[in-house]
Amino acid sequence: MLKTPLLSLAALLASSVSALATDIAFNDGWQFHRVESGPALGRDALPQAGWTWEAVRLPHTAHLEARIIQSAGRPQWQGDAFYVKRFKTDPAWQGQRVTLRFEAAMNVADIWLNGRHLTTHLGGFLPFTLDLTDGLKADGENEVVVHLDNRDNAVTGPKPLKDLDFNTYGGLYRGATLSVRGPLHITDEMLADHVAGGGIVVRQTDVDAARADLTVTTEVRNDSAQAQRITITQRLVRDGKTAAWGTSRTASLAPGAALSLPQGLSVANPHLWSLDDPALYDLETTVTANGKAVDSRRTRVGLRGIVMTKDGLWLNGRKTFLRGVNRHQEYPYVGYALSPEASRREARLIKAAGFDYVRLSHYPQDPAFMDTADEVGLLVLDGIPGWQYAPQDPAFAAQVVRTCRDMIRRDRNHASVLAWECSLNESPMADALVDALHATVHEELPGPGVYSAGWMPRAYDIYLQARQHRLPVTGKEAPAAAPDKPLIVSEYGDWEYYAMNAGFQQGQWGDLLPQERSSRQELGGPEKGLLQQATNVQEAHNDNLGLTAVGDGYWGMFDYNRGYAPDLETSGVYSIDRLPKPAAYFFMSQRDANADGGGAMVHISSRWTPDSSPAVRVYSNADAVELRLNGRLIARQSPDSNRLSSHLRHPPFTFHLDHFEPGTLEAVAYIGDRAVAHQQVRTPGAPHHLELSLDTQGVAPAPGHNDVLFVRARLVDADGTAVPTTGTDIHLGLNGHLTLMSPNHVPTEAGTASFLIRIGDSLKGAAVTADGAGLAAVSLAVR
Repeated sequence: MLKTPLLSLAALLASSVSALATDIAFNDGWQFHRVESGPALGRDALPQAGWTWEAVRLPHTAHLEARIIQSAGRPQWQGDAFYVKRFKTDPAWQGQRVTLRFEAAMNVADIWLNGRHLTTHLGGFLPFTLDLTDGLKADGENEVVVHLDNRDNAVTGPKPLKDLDFNTYGGLYRGATLSVRGPLHITDEMLADHVAGGGIVVRQTDVDAARADLTVTTEVRNDSAQAQRITITQRLVRDGKTAAWGTSRTASLAPGAALSLPQGLSVANPHLWSLDDPALYDLETTVTANGKAVDSRRTRVGLRGIVMTKDGLWLNGRKTFLRGVNRHQEYPYVGYALSPEASRREARLIKAAGFDYVRLSHYPQDPAFMDTADEVGLLVLDGIPGWQYAPQDPAFAAQVVRTCRDMIRRDRNHASVLAWECSLNESPMADALVDALHATVHEELPGPGVYSAGWMPRAYDIYLQARQHRLPVTGKEAPAAAPDKPLIVSEYGDWEYYAMNAGFQQGQWGDLLPQERSSRQELGGPEKGLLQQATNVQEAHNDNLGLTAVGDGYWGMFDYNRGYAPDLETSGVYSIDRLPKPAAYFFMSQRDANADGGGAMVHISSRWTPDSSPAVRVYSNADAVELRLNGRLIARQSPDSNRLSSHLRHPPFTFHLDHFEPGTLEAVAYIGDRAVAHQQVRTPGAPHHLELSLDTQGVAPAPGHNDVLFVRARLVDADGTAVPTTGTDIHLGLNGHLTLMSPNHVPTEAGTASFLIRIGDSLKGAAVTADGAGLAAVSLAVR
């Protein structure tokens, strides 16, 4: 097992503290059994004799699903699943505090240690921590048993699966960590039993370009038999240089007691965190007793000031409109069981797609996603589980408030958190519950710059209004007005182009618009439909920009499965396999080019086949675009100017050709008189061969982490031009420590077959080989 000392090298050299403060990855060596059928076993159920077990590593899904889950005529798997792990007590742990933290377990978890029931945890999206200290065998092997039940649950919600617009999946789908601390230690925030408690809380009280003032509160617990006199040192570091530091007063801590010490820090001329320059600092917290460091922790923070009013948002004093998107975290096949690396790729992809803000719909998402949002400059709206479900049950209300509190404790120090959606999406919440959720946000994080957000305007600091709820249903009503507070368009661009019942009766499938007008378009569908989706996106986003709003969030980033429907919800600007549709390039074009043109882009939104429209749409963030066909100048023109682009920063460019002519379209983008970007699209010939690639988004495959990533097999003609054919069967073979999570035969979609692979213990000899009918095999090393 890998042991990672928490203490910094500087702290180790400066004191005689032992290296026992450790975090131990607890993801390997699990045994798994899924109960295939039958009634629920009950909370007291334990593994039975005669069961067969599978060796697994976390993160792990309880059941591999079909790409379209109900395509085989059965819903997502729900039932009982068991995980068992055995481990030996290290003699060095004697006298130490040993805890086990699960980052997520879907949905009701019962945990045993050495045959003793430790806890029942409700809710599948947030971490929980168990104190194992008193139950460990001093000399011998320990056994942890986890029993999971992912069936519908009236207390946790978010809604019965058969009526739910997304899927919840199952398993220990995020990692686990065993932590060993001395008797005097910084507490785990998930174990705190009081308001705003546990661990380290960083509050930014006043931030501008000249100075940043912080308050850092650290909770320390004394589990030793004697009172301890402690001091806490805070050191803020960037690029190896100390930006601020301070040492607390000496405090006396009685046996069995915990103490929270607040400390002020000031940073002169701070490097502020922003969307374009997401600067981060390391806060090193060290607890000292009797002249020796006994525990330490590192917290990453970004210094930034956010102010929101009914007139908009100011980030570090600069008014900013947040161009955003909603994200479901599922992958095909594995559901929520993404490796940390896969979650990092997701955040990087969203940023590269032109977004600066993402609403985490409709539940807390992977800590690795949050970390990467900090790193790339994505603001996130962190939300609790909820969707059109709010039973009038005190147990349900208590669970919702607890979930809000736990989410804040997990994510409170992230620079990327814009606000807290402690609100049940599209659910008729009672006034008392709304008031309790709003109050919880400000109890956990008192002070300036903290915002609650909800879809009902009562009490919340920010109003989340979906565009389909704002627009008239029959065309005769006036648009719904926003209250006198900050507004975020929480969702737009899908439902109002799909059905006319404003989104509250999704199970009725009523008043559907014709397919050719819908935003729900498959990547492999007709080019006309995909361009209509892009037009819908443009029209709706342009409309949002006419509001006084903080930002908007398109629904959604990726196509996804739905619990109640036997097909994919295809409003995503990317497919479920993370491939872009034309609408994605619209959003990319809305980000400004850099002053030197280094961020300029241009994209011809046409396959340029006989079925393509002679009205060629080009997306660019440049001043002008020149289009040529087979070397012949068609036009050099400015962006479109019409009702669909009146508020856009960078409208598209539409070139009207007389007719289709096979050959090469070339677009060149200009800022002033300087060419800053170009792209070519050629009429494809017959499929000739395949090109293989790994979709890493700059995050390399990670052996030993259960990493999953997409392999792309792209059809090209003899000249290397992509052939956008849908339905061509491609076969993938593997070598080395790789596992296919998708089928080994996958049809192309718009010319690309996407396979999902899992990385094993090593990349030595790891390779993939693809072939198809009439197509020679091609191989690619995985590295």
